[in-house]
Amino acid sequence: MIIIRELIDDLKPVFSKVMKKLEVPDTTWEPLFGKSTVEDHGDVALPCHSLAGILRKPPGEIANQIAELVFQDLESFATVSSISGFVNISAKPEWISRRISQLLLDTRLGVGLDEGKIFAVDYSAPNVAKEMHVGHLRSTVIGDSIVRMLEFKGHRAIRENHVGDWGTPFGMLIEHLLDLGEDRAATELGVGDLDSFYKQARSKFVSDDEFASRSRSRVVLLQGGHEETLRLWRILVDESMRYFNEVYSMLGVLLTDEDIMGESRYQELLPEVIERLRDSGILEESEGAEVVFPGGWVNRDGEPLPMIIRKADGGYNYSTSDLACIIDRVERLRCDGFLYVVGTPQKQHFEMVFQVAKKAGFMSDDHQAVHVNFGSVLDTDGKVLKSREGEVIKLHDLLEEAIRRAEETIDEKNPNLQGKERHDIARAVGIGAVKYADLSTERTKDYVFDWERMLSFEGNTAPYLQYAHARICSIFRKWGGDRESLRENFGPLVEEGSSPPTKEELTLARRLVEFPSILDDSASTFSPHKLCRHLHSIASSFASFYENCSILNEEDVVIVRRRLALCDITARELQLGLGVMGIIAPERM
Repeated sequence: MIIIRELIDDLKPVFSKVMKKLEVPDTTWEPLFGKSTVEDHGDVALPCHSLAGILRKPPGEIANQIAELVFQDLESFATVSSISGFVNISAKPEWISRRISQLLLDTRLGVGLDEGKIFAVDYSAPNVAKEMHVGHLRSTVIGDSIVRMLEFKGHRAIRENHVGDWGTPFGMLIEHLLDLGEDRAATELGVGDLDSFYKQARSKFVSDDEFASRSRSRVVLLQGGHEETLRLWRILVDESMRYFNEVYSMLGVLLTDEDIMGESRYQELLPEVIERLRDSGILEESEGAEVVFPGGWVNRDGEPLPMIIRKADGGYNYSTSDLACIIDRVERLRCDGFLYVVGTPQKQHFEMVFQVAKKAGFMSDDHQAVHVNFGSVLDTDGKVLKSREGEVIKLHDLLEEAIRRAEETIDEKNPNLQGKERHDIARAVGIGAVKYADLSTERTKDYVFDWERMLSFEGNTAPYLQYAHARICSIFRKWGGDRESLRENFGPLVEEGSSPPTKEELTLARRLVEFPSILDDSASTFSPHKLCRHLHSIASSFASFYENCSILNEEDVVIVRRRLALCDITARELQLGLGVMGIIAPERM
């Protein structure tokens, strides 16, 4: 059983009184509260092994003594037992009832608001004139979920889509645009064939010396702010963004044109980065390049590893741009924190950037700088996911395939769905399945992209959760009563004159009570998989409850309303939990 934060809060005053008698400081025992090692033993547990040295007794004796001392004060809301040096505590149905009553009346389902901070969330970041591929899926989906969770918790999340829209490749891209003609180039880019456009330009750059020379000259004009070159560059950016927005719309993420903060936006800040690093005394010269030695990293020869700020040819490096981002986010946006939703291979890069930024005074220890790293998307053979032709899979094509497969699944599940409703549900299920498969995996790990598993109506999948929500909506359609009336008069799970709650009712109620703690933990650790895992436990507990507990056919009206109230809060938690991950919970499936 996952820790119930509110139960621990209620337990602490009782335990504090006992621990004072035993002369154990609060700072020693409070951190010991945690998840019970065996679910059947309790909701939370206090291990007493580390107290043996203080109290000079075996852990078993200590646990017995504490359990006896707290028993009377806990009797009204919890049971306590001592097993193998652990004090185990289980919430009584009366305590759970009170919590369920509070959650039913709360539109936020017990999830509180934090003291609002400003976070810049750097995610997605496709490259102009290149198509988004499956490699962009994780950054986009994880970043979107984190933004939604932060905003729900009361923070201001500034979405920053750091697109690759600057640099030497744009010389060849602009020259290729001119060779094709603006209208034809816009058509090619407009139909989403960005990869073909880029490959054509690259092929000419490698094989045609005259074209390569023109391309290099065009880069100089671009970097110098040449008006006509900037106009042509803008065509490339605008057409690419139109394609990106189509993918974002399919994915159902929050990114818009207003969130674009490409590399081009920081060009004017790059010379200032150099000056500030020089003024701070940490900029050095190494083999003609200007570098900073963060310290703590060495190359293969055991020599200090530098972070290159400006290359020997005068060009700036990615590190320079990332330092400019930090300056902008601290001084213009007044951010309290910056989150970089970028793959794990960039771990060292960001650690070095953060260290240099602090060393140079661009940010302070009060700023929360986090590399929200993630693993790769793998095929069933354990290799990086690619098409049959060995090419990187285009994200647009993958999402279209997801919707198509979901339509086939929906047709089997409910052939009565037709027209727009059928398409909308298939879209919600298909896109939801892709997003959930990503989010339900601990983000630091790789995961296998498996169509059959992610679209299954069994297991920890979006369709399983969505179907649980739709099933509850179906129950309420059959009932025909006022759902809101259930929220104001939730009776205790244990009520004189009515049958006691079943094991399935209590298990479901416990899962529902834990929801606010889990969402808080997911948001604070930037870990959507924790919320996914808990939503699955709610849906699984509901399935057992549904199979074993009569609802609409129950003769006792009090029990009917009690069970309908549990259905109501289950549906609301599933909808809210999926919603903060950008996944739709249909009412019919």
